[in-house]
Amino acid sequence: LRYPQVRAVTLVDLDPEMPRLFSSHRDLRRLNGDALSDPRVHVVNADAFTWIDESHERFDFAIVDFPDPSNFSLGKLYTTTFYRMLLNRLAPDATFVVQATSPLFARQSYWCIVSTLEQAGLEVAPYHVYVPSFGEWGFVLAGRTAPAVASTLPSDLRFLTLATIREMFDFPRDMARVPVEANRLHTQALVRYYEREWATINR
Repeated sequence: LRYPQVRAVTLVDLDPEMPRLFSSHRDLRRLNGDALSDPRVHVVNADAFTWIDESHERFDFAIVDFPDPSNFSLGKLYTTTFYRMLLNRLAPDATFVVQATSPLFARQSYWCIVSTLEQAGLEVAPYHVYVPSFGEWGFVLAGRTAPAVASTLPSDLRFLTLATIREMFDFPRDMARVPVEANRLHTQALVRYYEREWATINR
């Protein structure tokens, strides 16, 4: 919303209390810059899986930021089925990004999400970054064609540089790709990977 060329933002959230809280609480409004009061923002309270299947809107970019796949209800949002439905809602040259858990602490889970996107027919660019409140965390850029990595950047960024971009797309040995199943609606392989890996971490 800082960029005037952004014409509209659709926020899909299952819980209506979260957008209400973040649009009414003084400290949270300060934190988000009153983003939810921007007239370009349209909030939809719905299950994203159902909504994406029934929607007729088209988007130029999507940020897929779901909770981690800790159960089958959440795991369906990381399946080939969901990603194919999302692809139908995107403009031909659109890109989207997926929150994909930690490639350090949940390595199989992370690469399962990457593999699932590929099995859904997408070109991907996996990357990782250290997030102070989470630790080493993984994301995936995806689209019908290979997502382009930036060669120039705005001058007013607080973190990102061309050097850090190169590092983000490079995975060291302890986070490198491993063979995994794709996550399909009828198998939910991702939930099994996730439960096993985080159970080991939490011991």
